[in-house]
Amino acid sequence: MFDTVPQRLFDLESMQHYPKNLHYKGSLELLSQPRISIVGTRRPNPYTRSTTYELAQKLSLAGIVIVSGAAAGVDTLAHQGAGVQNTIAVLPSGIDIRYPKANSELIGMIEKNGLTLSQFEPGFEARPWSFVVRNEIVVALGECLIVTEADLDSGSMRSVEYALEMGKQIYVLPHRIRESEGTHQLLALGKAIAIENIDDFVAHISKKTRNTITDTPFLAFCRTLPTYEEVMNKYPKEIFEAELSGRIDVRNGRVVVI
Repeated sequence: MFDTVPQRLFDLESMQHYPKNLHYKGSLELLSQPRISIVGTRRPNPYTRSTTYELAQKLSLAGIVIVSGAAAGVDTLAHQGAGVQNTIAVLPSGIDIRYPKANSELIGMIEKNGLTLSQFEPGFEARPWSFVVRNEIVVALGECLIVTEADLDSGSMRSVEYALEMGKQIYVLPHRIRESEGTHQLLALGKAIAIENIDDFVAHISKKTRNTITDTPFLAFCRTLPTYEEVMNKYPKEIFEAELSGRIDVRNGRVVVI
């Protein structure tokens, strides 16, 4: 059995193409908790495999829900590290189809203990284009995006494009030369921050997510990436004060909390 997420729980305001419906299996309570998205290659090297698992595990223990796409490689490691009870899997197929088949058991466990989501109608078989559509939801659900390994022109780098468009912070693992050229490029262009120490990163990010829970209504609204005009109409006084204090920034016409 499956159901459709109520519109008020979508929490996907930053998406360019808002899903008409969002089907689910599992616990919607995970949507009300701090979340971080983790993506990466389907063929991670040994360093990426161990580090992705450790990172997801420690973030989960710090009270953060891990969002990923249930694909082979990094996605699988992210879900496993987080634990099936503390992860959200966004599918490129209908909610009733466990794709990929190699992860059928893992997806089934997430359905029962965590949460699976799909914007596609039941019975829909995954297509090359549906992975890209799925990636946008994965990115939108996280407060930030972590890319643990990615080649240039990969699906993970398309997720990066979504994150940049949404104004979300991007973090990557540091790699050796000629490895993970996509994340190397992000660092070279100043579009991502390297995770140099996992424990320090988890401590920093968990403190930041706890702060979001105690946000004022104004900051909570700004975290949905509204347009500048929307914030001006709702909080005309607060937006000027927040700009002067450096709490917010305006990027591509949308307000971003610093």
